[in-house]
Amino acid sequence: MEKVMATVFFSLLCLWTTTEAKDLYVNITYLETAITKGAVCLDGSAPAFHFHPGTGSGINSWLIHLQGGGWCETTSDCLARATTDLSSKNMSKIAYFTGVLSSDPQFNPDFYNWNRVKIRYCDGSSYIGDIEEVDPAILSGTSAGGLGAILHCDKFRLFLPLIARVKCISDAGFFVNVEAISGEPLIEEKYKRVVALHGSAKNLPLSCTALSSDPNLCFFPQYVARHICTPLFIVNSAYDSWQINNSLVPQVADPNNEWPYCKHDINICSPSQIQTLQDFRLKFLEALNELGPSISRGYFISSCHFHNGIEIQNYWSSRNSPTLANKTIAEAIGDWFFDRSEFQGVYCPYPCGKFCQ
Repeated sequence: MEKVMATVFFSLLCLWTTTEAKDLYVNITYLETAITKGAVCLDGSAPAFHFHPGTGSGINSWLIHLQGGGWCETTSDCLARATTDLSSKNMSKIAYFTGVLSSDPQFNPDFYNWNRVKIRYCDGSSYIGDIEEVDPAILSGTSAGGLGAILHCDKFRLFLPLIARVKCISDAGFFVNVEAISGEPLIEEKYKRVVALHGSAKNLPLSCTALSSDPNLCFFPQYVARHICTPLFIVNSAYDSWQINNSLVPQVADPNNEWPYCKHDINICSPSQIQTLQDFRLKFLEALNELGPSISRGYFISSCHFHNGIEIQNYWSSRNSPTLANKTIAEAIGDWFFDRSEFQGVYCPYPCGKFCQ
């Protein structure tokens, strides 16, 4: 998939809604020429993307968004994954562009008329799998795609002219290296299996692997992002539901089934469970702070108990969107990208975010 990334970038160079926003459905495009280069999905099918062209003042500006969808860590896991809509053979032929991809200036004022691309996720390793031996641009992504945006950020910058304003956005992709409640490093072990299975170590940023005694750790954003030169904006929840459900309290770490209700709804957690989640938040913020100071880095850290976001209109920009310093995520990112102002904001701890939609 490392090859897919480069192929799609070159092909394109060388996108939010409530019921009030404009509906925008975008057809899929298959990159059949990538097959001969070995840049394929898990099942050997061609990679795919959705593209909506820019207009007016945005005709030379690009926002490339990487779809998320987790990872596969065993051969059988990947074979099963290849039969789902994470293979281009089974993908929906139409994507609904909303949130950061919306074409409605009322709901996406800074990027509505840009060239907007959604790259479909089909390699199961945050776009770095490889088992074989200009003008403004944004690389963004959600979840596994948000991790991919971090891992590819500096490389993406190299595809574009030096005079271009290039920045990256990671949405729900700041996965932290924490032990499960059982005391085991389960997420670290999972990531090691993903990197090994997909032959990804050689495609991880050299700026991290060259300095690490364990290159596998460079799959974690907290060890990579500190080395990224390209401006990066991190959108995440300090109570990220995927990380709570899969890193902190995976089912194997909860043999007595004490956590299912809490994992589903933070508002019904017991006091001791809330304390565990507060401890997770502190570890998350510690990992963020360890990136070190940077005036080019922005972040919007909410206390909402969910995962994903900037493709969801009510999260990106609406009357009910989470805000920090009286700014929605859309406003914070717009100000940061266009250098109108810096933005680094963190919600207060739960029960802040209790009523996030």
